[in-house]
Amino acid sequence: MLDARLRRLTAAPLARAGRALDRTGVRAGWVTAAGWLLGAGACVAAGAAAWWAALALWLANRLLDGLDGAVARASTPTARGAFVDLVADFSVYGGFVVGVAVAEPPARLACAVLLLAYYASGAAFLSLSSLLERQGRAGGDERSLRFIGGLAEGTETIVAYVLFCLLPADAAVIAWVFAAAVGVTALQRVWVGARLLSAP
Repeated sequence: MLDARLRRLTAAPLARAGRALDRTGVRAGWVTAAGWLLGAGACVAAGAAAWWAALALWLANRLLDGLDGAVARASTPTARGAFVDLVADFSVYGGFVVGVAVAEPPARLACAVLLLAYYASGAAFLSLSSLLERQGRAGGDERSLRFIGGLAEGTETIVAYVLFCLLPADAAVIAWVFAAAVGVTALQRVWVGARLLSAP
């Protein structure tokens, strides 16, 4: 819901940083790998209830996730890079929830439902992007896939995970609320996808 606004705010500084890194020889794949390692560290820290470390590593992961695309666009974006970046994102998103479930047993059912909501939303997003591409109707922005917006997008995920770190005792409530938002997003994507794919 807030991704478009955040992208407008961060596009220019990220583009400048991406060009600067590209000039020094840094490659987008290196940034993706570094970001994934930080994200994996965030998942482990969450599982160990090291919440301040998890928060710092999570925010660093999100920063590098924005930077890798900027570095790629400063040179030559590749399909392989986009593929690896998406897999890295999804693995960290899910892994962090697993970490929260390990650290906070009362939140385990809510975390399981959140993962189910992720699964449904991700399936709708990825299958629709693929089918629209096959029909020659990819559209969208400069990103490699067509992103169908919804109530819970990347920005909302950042906020939810920050809240997990700051308020771990309330992890169950946070997970239930965010699972509901992701579930609504899945329904939005199914509805939009059905409309787009039924259009002549």
